[in-house]
Amino acid sequence: MEQVRAGREDVADVIVVGAGPAGASTAHWCASAGLDVLLLEKAAFPRDKVCGDGLTPRAVAELARMGVGTQAEDGWIRNRGLRVVAGGRSWELPWPDLASYPGYGMARARMTLDQRLAQHAQASGAKLLERTKVTGPLLDERSGRVVGVTAQPLDARGRADGAATTFRAPVVVAADGVSSRFATALDITRRDDRPLGTAVRTYFRTEGTPRHEDPWMESHLELWDGAPGASTLLPGYGWIFALGDGTANVGLGAVSSTPARQSAAGNDYRAILDTWVRNSPAEWGFTAENQTGPVRGAALPMGFNRSPLYSRGAVLVGDSAGMVSPFNGEGIAYALQAGRVAADAIAQARTRATDDSRERTLGTYADRMRADLGGYYTLGRWFVRLIEHPQVMRAAVRYGLPRPVVMRFVLKLLSDSYEPRGGDWVDRVIAGLTRVVPAA
Repeated sequence: MEQVRAGREDVADVIVVGAGPAGASTAHWCASAGLDVLLLEKAAFPRDKVCGDGLTPRAVAELARMGVGTQAEDGWIRNRGLRVVAGGRSWELPWPDLASYPGYGMARARMTLDQRLAQHAQASGAKLLERTKVTGPLLDERSGRVVGVTAQPLDARGRADGAATTFRAPVVVAADGVSSRFATALDITRRDDRPLGTAVRTYFRTEGTPRHEDPWMESHLELWDGAPGASTLLPGYGWIFALGDGTANVGLGAVSSTPARQSAAGNDYRAILDTWVRNSPAEWGFTAENQTGPVRGAALPMGFNRSPLYSRGAVLVGDSAGMVSPFNGEGIAYALQAGRVAADAIAQARTRATDDSRERTLGTYADRMRADLGGYYTLGRWFVRLIEHPQVMRAAVRYGLPRPVVMRFVLKLLSDSYEPRGGDWVDRVIAGLTRVVPAA
């Protein structure tokens, strides 16, 4: 297996485990800073991931920073904002026009999005090895510090194919998703006091239907665990996101304030999605004949549910660190941001002259992420606790949604699209709240 040589023993300056948005972003920014980067992915592209496939303006801003082209002819579709459906009514809420973020969102299936981002990292200089499963961290015998990884090459069926390999680097980035076996092997375990979401989704062909190239991301805020109006209102929402390729991503997500509460609920989200789809208007075309893929589900780790974000040469980014928003289940924007911030800390650490100063510099990654997102995630935890009560959800739908001022506030808060400094009174209120609450 070809290796990048960065020194007498190291094969790279940094190894990134997992080539999803968080890993690809980290690899891109590290390579752009002149570092030798080895990006390891256990699957082969293109490969699927469970996701709503929607990108908020915050995520689009990160793509722009990376220099990722998002032209329509390259498979991207823009959306104007969010269509909220509840109580038999709908409201179309344009994305806010801000200095910090663009006034539009985007959508693209993860089947091609992740491949596009990994290719971008390669173009920046990162070396990508697919079908390479990282089996664990490589530790220094004296210090216990992470100095690399052990990995197993895989064949097309995901079976071991040849001898295991050792790769060495002074910094390893764990971007291996919600389970993050790499972090778990270092005893960096998930926290039970953070929200946990569940999402299920499938795809439908939309040619000739009102759902084809819909310019709005649609969210249905009344999510029932049985017959609408005669069962329990769940804390979550259903979605319909047009992808611009003749298909739409259709799914739902629900959230609980702790994993224990989610387990106690015992909801069958696949059955709930099936009921919702079967009761949808016939003109939408959500039929078995138009369904193009199976229903798949995944957990959504929220609010920094794994910590510390940096420890002993290992950096956690994206879902590995539980960076999904408790407000809306968005994870891609924070994954891309985490890669950028982590790469900056790694590049800066390379310039330090002593081990202690390098460790302090690497530790700034966690400080910066908490400073930017900690207060927002704390508000998200409180939000989840509120909407777990069906009576709160009913009151919000009945009395809150019809009020334009409330909806304007809710859109900016739930989408995390507000000016962190300055802006209008809504921006200032949200930014002020994130600063006064304890950071997650």
